[in-house]
Amino acid sequence: MTTAMREEAFAAPSAVARQAAVAPGAWDAFGARLRTQRPEALLTIARGSSDHAAHFMSYLIMARLGRLVTSLPMSILTLYQSKLHCPGLVSLAFSQSGQSPDLVEPTRFMRAGGATTAAFVNDPDSPLARAAEWVLPLCAGPERSVAATKSVIAQLVAGARVVAAWQEDAALRAALAGLPSALERAVAADWSAGVAALAGVDRLFVIGRGTGLALAMEAALKFKETCGIQAEAFSGAEVRHGPMALIAAGFPLLVFAPRGPAQAGLLALAAELRGIGARVLLAAPPGTPGGDLAIVDTETPDLDPISAVQSFYLMVEALSRARGLDPDRPPRLAKITRTQ
Repeated sequence: MTTAMREEAFAAPSAVARQAAVAPGAWDAFGARLRTQRPEALLTIARGSSDHAAHFMSYLIMARLGRLVTSLPMSILTLYQSKLHCPGLVSLAFSQSGQSPDLVEPTRFMRAGGATTAAFVNDPDSPLARAAEWVLPLCAGPERSVAATKSVIAQLVAGARVVAAWQEDAALRAALAGLPSALERAVAADWSAGVAALAGVDRLFVIGRGTGLALAMEAALKFKETCGIQAEAFSGAEVRHGPMALIAAGFPLLVFAPRGPAQAGLLALAAELRGIGARVLLAAPPGTPGGDLAIVDTETPDLDPISAVQSFYLMVEALSRARGLDPDRPPRLAKITRTQ
């Protein structure tokens, strides 16, 4: 069986290559604007999978540039009519469709109030694109499956492009140039062990940390919408608090441990959880002791979560079908969600 989700996940590497080729000057110009402006604060505006991509970019900005980034609760503006102080702010809106009022209205408000506004959007003619001062095209192309894949990968890459342009980081630029090739290898990675391990579960914890926490959040959402699994995402540090009380023998967990400063702690956590009898599925670089799913290395650890989500999407699509579901048409969900 061929699904749109599978076809679109396979198309992600070419979408990333296309993004690099379309309007390359836009990324450099926006990076120059950020260097010149030196924003007092940055905020992201997004929902669902797009919010996970925004979270990934936020982590890169905070870790690499030392600037705090806040996720805007949109109801502050759309429902509570708060008069936020906008001068000196940079607002970064992420959306595949660019249609939802709770992204469009805050972007309009921020721009009218003097903030620098940018939209990372797949439809350059959408209301969100028209509301923002800067439009940074995802170039993912049409996406038919309700479960977004290539557009999310395009958003993750777009966020990293902004960071590379802002920092004028030649190494990160080079890694982004090589990313389509790494994603092609990630497409070919064998994650079938995940399908076998998770075919019968009805609940699951997904663990990540650092740049990999956004990956865990996205994986948990996809488990819910495509597989009907009650999945929750936690930081490897946060799970040691209240959630740890739920983990007993046989409890299933997926732990993402890509390269980087958080990896050692995540590997230690996976070993600890296995020691109490939990069913741990470990995604880590090839050759990692105890690893079940191989994360393809990119040219920098900061981009490894993107190769991991590329492999994950194909695994979760196969898992959905193995459970007798249609990942393209999750119950009670629509491709475009318009919330206020």
